[in-house]
Amino acid sequence: MALSRCVKLNDGHLMPVLGLGTLVSEGIPKSKAGEATRVAIEVGYRHIDAAYVYENEEEVGSALREKIADGTVKREELFYTTKLWATFFRPELVRPALERSLKKLRLDYVDLFIIHVPITMKPGEELLPKDASGKVIFDTVDLRDTWAALEKCKDAGLTKSIGVSNFNHKQLEMILNKPGLKYKPVCNQVECHPYLNQSKLLDFCKSKDIIPVAYSALGSQRVKGWVNLNHPVLLEDPVLHAIAKKHKQTSAVIALRYQLQRGVVVLAKSYNKKRIKENLQVFNFELLPEDMKTIDGLNQNLRYCDFSYAVGHPDYPF
Repeated sequence: MALSRCVKLNDGHLMPVLGLGTLVSEGIPKSKAGEATRVAIEVGYRHIDAAYVYENEEEVGSALREKIADGTVKREELFYTTKLWATFFRPELVRPALERSLKKLRLDYVDLFIIHVPITMKPGEELLPKDASGKVIFDTVDLRDTWAALEKCKDAGLTKSIGVSNFNHKQLEMILNKPGLKYKPVCNQVECHPYLNQSKLLDFCKSKDIIPVAYSALGSQRVKGWVNLNHPVLLEDPVLHAIAKKHKQTSAVIALRYQLQRGVVVLAKSYNKKRIKENLQVFNFELLPEDMKTIDGLNQNLRYCDFSYAVGHPDYPF
């Protein structure tokens, strides 16, 4: 089964099935995101997944422009995603937020602009606005109105495609059933890996022609405050190790290939040149049906990124 390197979105655009994630862990310099992007493009990645809230779009943008300028890649061969952060969900804030990312990147357009989380927070410069007691301050916005503002960004040519992230199936249905809907979300980017295989949500997305995109596909970086640090480390799983040994691959490559064979676009995060290159091995072998079944058996609905700060919000998705 030779896998295609791209998938066609419901609006006709093509998305490469393997992408580089650019979130940098606390304590690691932002320049690492730029370096990883540079290396990834040099070894053949064409899909770069980023976000305003990662606070490194200048570094990533600079790497993209450098690789375009030196002839490694043309802009139209790259697929760049940015995300609308939760403090910009009021419809009048959506386009200025995208324009702010474009300015940081020094690009004319992005390929994909997605709603980062379905949880609205108080507008302003603070990314995680908190009250005196340290609780996150929420806001109430109808996400259908936010979606209409994303549609306008697409019409204005600031983004080629629009989508969502961390939406559950009810929230997806709310957008799909919106009166006057102009464009369906092309994707739903969610945490997805062998310990949280999301099979029901994936089936729902596929039935609506929405591409599932997997983040934390290798488990997760141990980012304090965002991730539950008590969870087991996915890449140390003995079952994955055994399958990796059989195929002479790494556990990471097995976890990525597993998603691709399920029809999921997968994001891999690494700052290590050797591993960034190694992860491209996903295209060079195939997992057997029994391997897929074994990996399916690892599911325990275990979430690394549970957005615990938003528990209690009416749109909390999990």
